[in-house]
Amino acid sequence: MNGDINERPFVYTDERFSDLQLLRYRLDNFGELTLRQKRYVFCLSQATLFGRDITFDQFGKYNLKIRKVLETIYINYNGDRETSDFKALVVYLKRVWFSSGIYHHYGCDKFIPEFSKDFFINAILSLDTSCFPLGGYGNASEICEELLPVIFDPDLLSVKVNKKDGEDLVKTSACNFYDGVSQNEVENYYLSIKDVEDKEPLSYGLNTTVVKENGKIKEETWYLEGKYGAAIKQIIYWLKEALKFAENEKQKNIINALIRYYQTGDLREFNNYCIEWVGDNDSHVDFINGFIEVYDDPLGLKGTWEGLVEYLDVKGTERTKLISENAQWFEDNSPIDPKFKKQKVNGVSARVICAAMLGGGEYPSTAIGINLPNADWIRAAHGSKSITISNIISAYNEAAKGNGFTDEFVIDESTKQMIKEYGDICDVIHTDLHECLGHGSGRLLEGVDPDALKAYGNTIEETRADLFGLYYAADEKLVELGLVPNKKAYKSEYYTYMMNGLLTQLARIQKGNNIEEAHMRNRALIAHWCYEKGKADNVVELVKRNNKTYVKINSYEQLRNLFATLLAEIQRIKSEGDYEAARDIVERYGIKVDLTLHEEILERYHKLGIPPYKGFINPVLTPVTDKDGNVTDIAIDHSESYEHQMLRYSKEYATLI
Repeated sequence: MNGDINERPFVYTDERFSDLQLLRYRLDNFGELTLRQKRYVFCLSQATLFGRDITFDQFGKYNLKIRKVLETIYINYNGDRETSDFKALVVYLKRVWFSSGIYHHYGCDKFIPEFSKDFFINAILSLDTSCFPLGGYGNASEICEELLPVIFDPDLLSVKVNKKDGEDLVKTSACNFYDGVSQNEVENYYLSIKDVEDKEPLSYGLNTTVVKENGKIKEETWYLEGKYGAAIKQIIYWLKEALKFAENEKQKNIINALIRYYQTGDLREFNNYCIEWVGDNDSHVDFINGFIEVYDDPLGLKGTWEGLVEYLDVKGTERTKLISENAQWFEDNSPIDPKFKKQKVNGVSARVICAAMLGGGEYPSTAIGINLPNADWIRAAHGSKSITISNIISAYNEAAKGNGFTDEFVIDESTKQMIKEYGDICDVIHTDLHECLGHGSGRLLEGVDPDALKAYGNTIEETRADLFGLYYAADEKLVELGLVPNKKAYKSEYYTYMMNGLLTQLARIQKGNNIEEAHMRNRALIAHWCYEKGKADNVVELVKRNNKTYVKINSYEQLRNLFATLLAEIQRIKSEGDYEAARDIVERYGIKVDLTLHEEILERYHKLGIPPYKGFINPVLTPVTDKDGNVTDIAIDHSESYEHQMLRYSKEYATLI
């Protein structure tokens, strides 16, 4: 028995429920890693999985309790498991597992149970008393009293992240980053403690909960001796184990810096960790572990815990290496105001990797590309590191084969053929440009607060990176570098992007809702802005054929010019910290949904039977030992079911319940 993926049958797709489909991802060429590298991956994977409870708690105050109660019912229920109520409870539990809580992982709305309140009460009351207390949650009656309103009242804690303009985003968001404070109090608190003269500023608020105690605002830090300490203790343990198998001194320095940060909670140590991490471009195995992305905070301050373990896709990295080596050319030729350009692009590193383990905010749903660190001053002084996750992209592509999506939504046969021929490579190139260069391009003007755009900052940043990728996807430089096959290939990406932004991403939104998620707002903003601004020249049309709406692009060249104009404005907004302009452009183009068009897209998408969201089941990594107890390999097992994996994780990696 060994770790070579090719010795076991592999199936990409697994089960479906609600609006979700579970996939698997191959660990391509894992068998080619050295034993030391495999053991390094294993230890880092354990550190990744031990952060799971943190993310659940961050996404809602009651998430961990609800998960535990649902799991207890599921495991111990002695009633009829074939009733519609019990089956609905199982689906609800699976959704809670997927979203790390009771809120949709993308739309942020609270799930509405399809089982009755009476069934839930009776299910809890029917449990043997040995099941209680559930991690100190009290008896059955106390649990019902606390959790019933949270689960069944649609108006109580109704949305995880509220971004509606004009509302108190802190008080109306259910994410567990703030307690007893208002948006105004939080913003004023951080204004009062920021050092505006600091040339190496901290990521203020990244690793804390803001609370009010005796009328005074304070922060509870997430570190070894503070909040989430039980989980962080296990993460540190496995990071120390990983040190034993590090490939080089750089990796050891990175891990030691991260451990110091976890031990102290000091954001200066986090800066040191980021600098160490971004400086390692040579290691075959790499990882992300910590409080990183801020999309789950309505104010864009608090870092969701996430983990990712990765190893190099050598062939794919040859492509991104070409891009990163030409980073200065792309920056110099960007269609933005010269005063917003970087005079010298530092340390842009781009790799194609295979994911080996997903955790926290990257599990079960994960990104296909990541660019870090987020601090603008670190990017400017030390560079950035980008990854494109090839085995995740491959899994998505395999799942999409033959699903009928292209036939339903693409306007004509010639466009379908163009997408079939060039779609995959151009989509990957756009991701590479977005992550490798887009996020790292441009600069803030002197004295501009990195948080100046507040709740609109995440959307503006994703818009900026996407536009950078779209603009350059059509550049002859890519043909010259051999990254795309010819000058017309980019049209496939332009078409699918506009189709998604104007039409098909609406399938991910519940009827009657507006767009809430930052990446979806970004795509809508770009597509609708270009559609409106190009009307005079008929650049992009929405046409009806057989009562179905399609995108028609009449001039790809003019569309590129529109992307360039919008990129220049978005970069200006970012560089100058122009909050009012950010607010205006996002509210005008990125949020509102045409109800009639939305209903049409939902109906057409539903007929295809394609779940609009997908996530992943992790492989099981297990050390293999010889008769003397020596580890000889790390075996890969892809046979674990979603249900078994989630229940196992709740048992083996429980730290906060």
